[in-house]
Amino acid sequence: MKSYGMTLDLKDDPETRAKYIEYHRAVWPDVLDGLRGVGITGMKIYLHGPRLFMYMEAEDDFVPDRDFSKYMETGRAREWDELMRTFQQPVPDASPGDWWSEMDEVFDLDW
Repeated sequence: MKSYGMTLDLKDDPETRAKYIEYHRAVWPDVLDGLRGVGITGMKIYLHGPRLFMYMEAEDDFVPDRDFSKYMETGRAREWDELMRTFQQPVPDASPGDWWSEMDEVFDLDW
């Protein structure tokens, strides 16, 4: 099992935040099926101010660049992604071309 921490910002607007939360209370079934179909076994998104933190678990053979591309070809994944991007923006220190920025793990209680 692999795990990932990723970060992204919401556009800093109360209506944007409320709408984003509303969408995530009822994620489209095709999106959930597509994520599971590429090997993602767990995903949680946390919000603090405009900052999002996503914790994700995936099968050992999951490769983010390869498998997120495959996911974008499933069901309504691309439509969902385009809609979510209207609420989001990369964090200020994101690498060029990154949307969600992968974070480095610095602590694990089980180490």
